[in-house]
Amino acid sequence: MQERLQARPRAGSRRVGSRLKALLQGNSAMQVDAVWTNLHLATLDTPSGYGEIEDAAIAVRDGRITWLGPRARLPQNLQSAVSHDGGGGWLTPGLIDCHTHLVWAGSRADEFERRLQGASYAEIAAAGGGILSTVRATRAADEQALYEQSLRRLHALSAQGVTSVEIKSGYGLELHAERRCLRVARRLGSEQRVHVTTTFLGAHTLPPEYAGRADDYIDALATTLLPALHAEHLVDAVDGYCEPIAFTPAQLRRLFDAARMLGLPVKLHAEQLSDGGGAQLAASVAALSADHLEYVSDAGLAAMAGAGTVAVLLPGAYYALRETRAPPVAAMRRLGVPMAVATDCNPGTSPCASPLLMLNMACTLFGLAPDEALAGMTRHAARALGLHADRGRLAIGLRADFALWDVAHPRELAYWIGGRSCVGRVVDGVPVEAT
Repeated sequence: MQERLQARPRAGSRRVGSRLKALLQGNSAMQVDAVWTNLHLATLDTPSGYGEIEDAAIAVRDGRITWLGPRARLPQNLQSAVSHDGGGGWLTPGLIDCHTHLVWAGSRADEFERRLQGASYAEIAAAGGGILSTVRATRAADEQALYEQSLRRLHALSAQGVTSVEIKSGYGLELHAERRCLRVARRLGSEQRVHVTTTFLGAHTLPPEYAGRADDYIDALATTLLPALHAEHLVDAVDGYCEPIAFTPAQLRRLFDAARMLGLPVKLHAEQLSDGGGAQLAASVAALSADHLEYVSDAGLAAMAGAGTVAVLLPGAYYALRETRAPPVAAMRRLGVPMAVATDCNPGTSPCASPLLMLNMACTLFGLAPDEALAGMTRHAARALGLHADRGRLAIGLRADFALWDVAHPRELAYWIGGRSCVGRVVDGVPVEAT
């Protein structure tokens, strides 16, 4: 059904083209690059609900939305050389996966077995597994191998409607390997029809060469690795892992101070395994997001609400680790903390490249409503990346990134366990061939 989004000359689209021609009146034409009709819109441009517009149309110029609304109200002076038939489907903003660790080498299926046999995530990490296992494999891989492995994962995300994705480093933990991972992320963004933002996660765990010297490692990140990678235009944001098995709030604050001196926004892995004060740290540095939050305190949530920090919910990791304490969604609602949803695609705790499965899990495991889950992977995900003025909704002036779905209603995107591949994507106003 990919042909639904393929461009067709207006002369060859008698049904849509003749309608537009009949509407062209007046002396001042509204020239656009493309128009889509015979579809319904879920704009996600409302505080709640889907922002539905049935029997709608949407027009694009220079990669931006120039008009949208009921098809019967198409401007009479609208001119478009290209028209598209939506086939009666639903058009949503392109999905935004705002938390992934997409670039890595190796596998940790053995750790999955060990967890099933009773070993905890912390025990596996203490024995040299966990993140360090992936670090060893990633350091040993060359850039082309990393690209090829990561490309397969990116294609899986794209097939389910993703048009923007955040990719973290953090499996190199030294300058050359971190640079290699970030270069792969940049290459994915330049060669594939997906917008990629990069996040430096050097503070993912303590590398073996710094064993027992966490403060020295943080100093190296703040004074050497981060400035060098930023100077090479490889870093859009900075993240850290705030847990007893990783780094303390005081250590991460030093790294975040260095990031802010460079003009980089920050975000934080916080309260996944324990309440370590990460949410308060994130709020105090005006972090874009705090992610995981299974063990977040009331004080931490209140601080996030005051700072406007987004809560990024990661049901894949919760599921894979067989956690029993879910993030306090009801308290987040009550306090008005925006809730994003992401795959956390990574080799150890969320080996998943299905954003639609995450929508379902956010509902079934965390109690989100289907419209909240979809907003979490569009409107609020954009906010978690600092991109909410540019994407995540269907609204005039925003980037023309869409996903078209063969569903009777957008609630089906969270209803199906694992979901369905989208009919097609549009990135910057241009339909994208299926990968």
